[in-house]
Amino acid sequence: MKVVNLKQAILQAWKERWSDYQWAINMKKFFPKGATWDILNLAEALLEQAMIGPSPNPLILSYLKYAISSQMVSYSSVLTAISKFDDFSRDLCVQALLDIMDMFCDRLSCHGKAEECIGLCRALLSALHWLLRCTAASAERLQEGLEAGTPAAGEKQLAMCLQRLEKTLGSTKNRALLHIAKLEEASLHTSQGLGQGGTRANQPTASWTAIEHSLLKLGEILANLSNPQLRSQAEQCGTLIRSIPTMLSVHSEQPNKTGFPTVHALVLLEGTMNLTGETQPLVEQLMMVKRMQHIPTPLFVLEIWKACLVGLIESPEGTEELKWTAFTFLKIPQVLVKLKKYSHGDKDFTEDVNCAFEFLLKLTPLLDKADQRCNCDFTDFLLQECRKQGLLSEASVNNLMTKRAADREHAPQQKSGENANIQPNPGLILRAEPTVTNILKCSSGLDFLSCPQTMDADHSKSPEGLLGVLGHMLSGKSLDLLLAAAAATGKLKSFARKFINLNEFTTHGSEESTKSASVRALLFDISFLMLCHVAQTYGSELVCTRAGAPTRLVTRLLSQVILSESSAGAEVPFFETWIQTCMPEEGKILNPDHPCFRPDSTKVESLVALLNNSSEMKLVQMNWHEACLSISAAILEILNAWENGVLAFESIQKITDNIKGKVCSLAVCAVAWLVAHVRMLGLDEREKSLQMIRQLAGPLYSENTLQFYNERVVIMSSILEHMCADVLQQTATQIKFPSTGMDTMPYWNLLPPKRPIKEVLTDIFAKVLEKGWVDSRSIHIFDTLLHMGGVYWFCNNLIKELLKETRKEHTLRAVELLYSIFYLDMQQVTLVLLGHILPGLLTDSSKWHSLMDPPGTALAKLAVWCALSSYSSHKGQASSHQKKRHREDIEDYISLFPLDDMQPSKLMRLLSSNEEDANILSSPADRSMSSSLSASQLHTVNMRDPLNRVLANLFLLISSILGSRTAGPHTQFVQWFMEECVDCLEQGSRGSILQFMPFTTVSELVKVSAMSSPKVVLAITDLSLPLGRQVAAKAIAAL
Repeated sequence: MKVVNLKQAILQAWKERWSDYQWAINMKKFFPKGATWDILNLAEALLEQAMIGPSPNPLILSYLKYAISSQMVSYSSVLTAISKFDDFSRDLCVQALLDIMDMFCDRLSCHGKAEECIGLCRALLSALHWLLRCTAASAERLQEGLEAGTPAAGEKQLAMCLQRLEKTLGSTKNRALLHIAKLEEASLHTSQGLGQGGTRANQPTASWTAIEHSLLKLGEILANLSNPQLRSQAEQCGTLIRSIPTMLSVHSEQPNKTGFPTVHALVLLEGTMNLTGETQPLVEQLMMVKRMQHIPTPLFVLEIWKACLVGLIESPEGTEELKWTAFTFLKIPQVLVKLKKYSHGDKDFTEDVNCAFEFLLKLTPLLDKADQRCNCDFTDFLLQECRKQGLLSEASVNNLMTKRAADREHAPQQKSGENANIQPNPGLILRAEPTVTNILKCSSGLDFLSCPQTMDADHSKSPEGLLGVLGHMLSGKSLDLLLAAAAATGKLKSFARKFINLNEFTTHGSEESTKSASVRALLFDISFLMLCHVAQTYGSELVCTRAGAPTRLVTRLLSQVILSESSAGAEVPFFETWIQTCMPEEGKILNPDHPCFRPDSTKVESLVALLNNSSEMKLVQMNWHEACLSISAAILEILNAWENGVLAFESIQKITDNIKGKVCSLAVCAVAWLVAHVRMLGLDEREKSLQMIRQLAGPLYSENTLQFYNERVVIMSSILEHMCADVLQQTATQIKFPSTGMDTMPYWNLLPPKRPIKEVLTDIFAKVLEKGWVDSRSIHIFDTLLHMGGVYWFCNNLIKELLKETRKEHTLRAVELLYSIFYLDMQQVTLVLLGHILPGLLTDSSKWHSLMDPPGTALAKLAVWCALSSYSSHKGQASSHQKKRHREDIEDYISLFPLDDMQPSKLMRLLSSNEEDANILSSPADRSMSSSLSASQLHTVNMRDPLNRVLANLFLLISSILGSRTAGPHTQFVQWFMEECVDCLEQGSRGSILQFMPFTTVSELVKVSAMSSPKVVLAITDLSLPLGRQVAAKAIAAL
């Protein structure tokens, strides 16, 4: 018989009662060549013929079952055919279809092209929708049967439907395929909305919205059922379906761990070295650590407070203590307010903060120590500040205060006779913050600070009142309190700008009396000293960047000075000019012969004559900015005269007394030049220059000095001590500066003398590792070592220390500590780690033994954490503590790591041929061409960026390791690296580091047993791209 079509062949088989295997043999005879059975729609044709009557045709169904078992038809074609049946009143037909689904619904697979795998995803989505509709119809029938008194038939069919649903959804693989189908469907709707609907639009695919509606309807129907078992089954299925869109975002938190060294160290690093930094970068860093280490929110907040307490308790007395107080009471509450916006889940953030304080109250010795240090009830101040910021409710604050009050009754005596009258720093800082705000609002007598050029008559008549205010700011610790409060609230730059404006206004005067001249001199001097103090305490970039003006970075060896680009017609203020060209800073080398130190010779001569001949410095009509710029050349003339015997030591004393007697800023400018000059002299030539510094550093004991002289001398001495620290250490000279009773440079010269820095590094890391947390002093030592040894030396030696560890708990602690230490310069450390150190370890077989577990696992974790941190932040601004020093330049990464980029024409041909066609993934001939194709190239990521370049090359190396025939610890390391990537990433992480992984790596990775999981495949592929979804579907369907 000549068969015309498929339907005729099926009918002939039924008429002649062929057995299933006879039918298969004859079918292959009828259709020997040409298209596959799926293209001929064999499954659909068989079901159509089998389901004609009220009950299914068992013989034709046996043909379909044989076709499924012998893989004549694909699972996707069978599921698509089943989902087209919608007459749910024919119970026997429905049950037959459920039996067919039972054959394979929990072991779906597809080994064809990627497009066929995507087809399986879509078919499974349609089948799920069909199952939900079928379940809802069965539940309605059961409900009707209960009302009529015949429940048995309906209950049996409903139980069958729920069993198939449970079996289908119980497979993680199926849920992963459904996840891809949902994204594919969303993408299809988007492209159709843009008028780009393709061939897929003709295929019936259920929408996710339809599934949600069916689920809702089913829930309403089953709510009325009395059978608890069926209702429970349905609820479980509903939960599984709702979990599909978010199946990657569920992370288990660490309930058993209570200490988190990374959070502790990050907060300490910020409080110690970056008080002026913006809060947003810190918030993002902390959130990244919280997510990567899966830290519960209460313990996360607790760790932040613990770090603040420790930082405050161990801070040196003086400026550092005030900075830590401002950080704890002003900045951290603002950080928590921003963290509140990131908070998700059922628990309210205020409850988590309250829970954190409950834990904190149990740390009684720590709180008692803080109370003693601050001379107050530390917890009371902190709770009140949190209440003001809306972080705690009134009831929670009262409850916590009551508990702490009960504990304090048993605490050691808080106040002695000496400190009973000392005001606590927290109270002073909290009062200083509104004062800063008022100053910035230009209230009362400080109005003219913002615009002195347009000063009104009232202000011009009362500079004495302003002088009184500024003099009061210099007394005691008022200035440091205001500066710390301004720094912690991000207002220090604006604060400094006002004093720059004041300083600029007072540089010159005309037609003034002796009294007004002395007031002007004092205003100039105080503003100059204040600005120098700000620059040394918080960084020169704060006083050199003009608010609102564009800036450009200028690297001067190891110091980064930010220069102002003035708007057209506006001059750069004198103080900015002076500080960027004349002020010595750590690591900044000045040239004493620079033109800035060589002003007009006539002005220099008149200044020398004035200093040498007058009994005291004149003030009337003095241009103070010219005097400050001329003093360096004048000092050179005086030094030459002294060295040549023209001037005696007594004359030098008179000159230095004149310099420092009225205006301390002249002494500061003179010493600034002398420091640069001494650096250039030989050992036997330095004596007189150092002696002159010694003369200028001491105060003048005379009654004929201007107002607030003692206060000005205190701040001058602090400035000079900072300026001279480097040169005095290099020349082994000692100069006694007037003491304020406090260490003005607490973190200076921490390295032990005559000891190799590598020994210092290993020792300090061993101590930190043993202790389990990093303190402020250690942070400064690490920073100094990073500065001295360079990024590669620093990173390489610390990684060697990590790889020496053999105990798992030690390696995990080491990773957490190293990760926080690397935040000293995370960008450069990451480039070195991923671009130099890891490739060196992975490509050198003699080093593979060092990658064994546990150090290998720890290194993989550290590498992923650093890569994620750097990638998430490298497009933003670096923290200011990372900008203060310019590390040595890393080599040009583009030439060092030439990425095997495809030619543009080849890449465009590859992408434009058919983005959905994944032949490129299965054809060996094209494998080399597409071996480096990754999501980053489809997203057109800038590959000239060093970090992007390094990441792309690292993933190419990983891909080659997985594809090579040699296995070893390096292969295991790659597995740990990828596992950590999966563990740390959030769902939908387009733009993550995994976008640099070539698509071909996925098929290699699933061959590794530990990585052959559907969730892993979903996590490592970029599902926002059609090609990414095809790669994922192909890999998952083959599992």
